[in-house]
Amino acid sequence: MTPNAASASSGPSRRSFLASTAVATAAVAGGLPLLAACGGDQEGRKEGTTSGKDAEKLLPAFVASSVVSPDIPAKNGSAAGFTRAIPAAQLKTSVPRKLGSGGGLRIMSPFWGTPPKGDNPYYRAMNEAIGVQVTWQNQDGVTYDQKLGAVLASSSIPDVVVIPGWNLMGKIPSAVNAKFADLGPYLSGDEVKAYPNLAAVPSEAWQRGIFGGRLRAVPMPASYVTDIAPLYRKDLFAKQGYTVPKSPAEFLSWAKEATDARGKVWACDDMKWTAFNVFGVLSGSDKALWWHLQDGKMINRVETEEYLEALEWTRKLYAAEVVHPDAVSGKAGGDAGNRFTAGEVLVYNQNISSWWGKMSEQRTQNADFDMAAFDIFGADGGDPALWAVQPSNIFTFVSRKASEQQIKDFLAVCNFCAAPYGTKEFMLTAYGVEGTDYEVKDGLPVKTQQGVNEVNGAFDYTGNPAPYIAYPDLPDVTRGMVEWQQRMGAFTRKSSFFGLTVTEPGRWSNLADDFEQLEDDVVRGRKKISDVQQAVSDWRKQGGDGLRDWYKKLLDDNGSAAN
Repeated sequence: MTPNAASASSGPSRRSFLASTAVATAAVAGGLPLLAACGGDQEGRKEGTTSGKDAEKLLPAFVASSVVSPDIPAKNGSAAGFTRAIPAAQLKTSVPRKLGSGGGLRIMSPFWGTPPKGDNPYYRAMNEAIGVQVTWQNQDGVTYDQKLGAVLASSSIPDVVVIPGWNLMGKIPSAVNAKFADLGPYLSGDEVKAYPNLAAVPSEAWQRGIFGGRLRAVPMPASYVTDIAPLYRKDLFAKQGYTVPKSPAEFLSWAKEATDARGKVWACDDMKWTAFNVFGVLSGSDKALWWHLQDGKMINRVETEEYLEALEWTRKLYAAEVVHPDAVSGKAGGDAGNRFTAGEVLVYNQNISSWWGKMSEQRTQNADFDMAAFDIFGADGGDPALWAVQPSNIFTFVSRKASEQQIKDFLAVCNFCAAPYGTKEFMLTAYGVEGTDYEVKDGLPVKTQQGVNEVNGAFDYTGNPAPYIAYPDLPDVTRGMVEWQQRMGAFTRKSSFFGLTVTEPGRWSNLADDFEQLEDDVVRGRKKISDVQQAVSDWRKQGGDGLRDWYKKLLDDNGSAAN
């Protein structure tokens, strides 16, 4: 990641996680399962969820932050936008006094890349400012689920553990209930006001922190507007005189015109994710979002006509040979971005944060490079019918063996790291020590190589403000991203299990795992739509109907968190 801008909170990390393209891609693609435990007594019920009045008793009071006003206020579920760097002399203070006791905490967290040395200027400055001596136990993010399983099965657990939602699988959800503390006595209701930055975290994100009927996690909040955007080469569209397609039929027609295989230019990469949005398919990486109560009946996305229509449209793109050959062969993911910047594909879908990532990367290599996200159109060329994604997907827990003071020290860390953009606390958390980790050039903070290596993948996870996008080095991109979210947010609905952290019964939790591979086979022409219909029939017989009844009862008993 280019170091001279704060990253958006719409991705898995607000400050540095975007550097891990492969991991971010896998998370957004839905290729990694997202299931978490919720419901029941302290260690009793291992499946279900908590919502309605039961959840209201657990949630922290919401008190919006007024420390710094965004340049673009949040609207329709979007992030707030900050388009300019704020000079050091104008930075506000959101934590007027140290809340830490001077005690120590061991925090285990995933890390992608080479972890920095434990005793570095950034860590020392953060510990001093917060008043807590944090020792980081960074683990390889690629194999983090394996490490988690081993640690949670042992009797020795670090004081604090970060768990991404996609690692909440197998026995880990039940271990969450048994091994981590109830934060409710410190955060529920007005108690959170002792930590003002945490009080400004939206309630829907906190709802996702309820596990086993208790508020156990500090969540990383995110915009609920779909984070998958159809990104296009604005410069090449202008050069060729193309207009942005406004319907599935227009897109296919344009794609045939734009593809020049002999000239090594293809219209698009794999567009399945966008197809799901275009055709209004229940989507998101959380399988609970694939269920929705419609006309009194609980349905799963694989049972809908919209699902089949999305696959069929994507299949037509492949059949017309307008998709890059590497995507045809399955070389999707991180390589898609490289094909895009090389001009080999004109449209690809990816996390919207790639808009800034690619613009920042290319501006020193190709001054003419320009890109944007086009608005998602509906199946008939009209307004889209979009579904909200979950408002938080990464959680941080405290060991049940932690003392009361350790829990308070943990919350002191979280409150400091949840400082909003435009504050002294944010600058230290996001950029580190001036003169060591970053320098100010032309009014913008620019990380040094030491900052790139050290201010990365640590305090990011322990606290985050309400969703925001802040790229002062590319203010037009910041505005474009926020306004795209706002336009798409106007057409976004919340499904029945939005905002809930659900654990499916173990006997059914892997029931839909084979559908993603089947989808990829169908769109590439290796299998037929009829194979999907047969798979749905088998899914129903093998437990899908039972799981439907379970979800219906869950909704009847708990109600929905969507509003």
